[in-house]
Amino acid sequence: MGAWRGTRRGRRTVAVAGLVVLAGGAAVACQPGGLGSATVAYTTDQTATAALEHRHVNVNWLTCTGSYRDDGGRGGTPAPTATVVSVDCQGETDDRRKIVVTGLVTKAVDGACVRGDLKATVDGRQVFHVSGLGDCSAGPGPTYRPPTPGQPKPTVTVTVTRTVWPVPGK
Repeated sequence: MGAWRGTRRGRRTVAVAGLVVLAGGAAVACQPGGLGSATVAYTTDQTATAALEHRHVNVNWLTCTGSYRDDGGRGGTPAPTATVVSVDCQGETDDRRKIVVTGLVTKAVDGACVRGDLKATVDGRQVFHVSGLGDCSAGPGPTYRPPTPGQPKPTVTVTVTRTVWPVPGK
């Protein structure tokens, strides 16, 4: 029974440490003057998908990740003054061709635009190499707009995940 408590305490410690890291990353991502890697990843996903579709590439799925870089170009830990986020996107077209979007982002407006140096290839063929995607003069998006009278209200789907821990002695 003592071993079980140690394992359970260890799991709690790992969970708490993960939350601290997550909260620290979120705080850095929200600091003014810096770029948030999650914002850059999300916005690049949105704007790259639109740019590819505009170029008649039927995107089945695209997933982007962002990581902080300092001005020296070295990968690094989040810094409140981070000015460059490296972005890497992987995806697939409707006809199962590989999509890769990579680059360095120096500016992002949530959901509306990214600026920097971005390249996209589909099955190794370059589709675009641009200094930005989207409209940076637009406000951040997406935004909530209340339904107009007579229109159906938006629905919310909630998924509840329950973790069941083993019961000691069973």
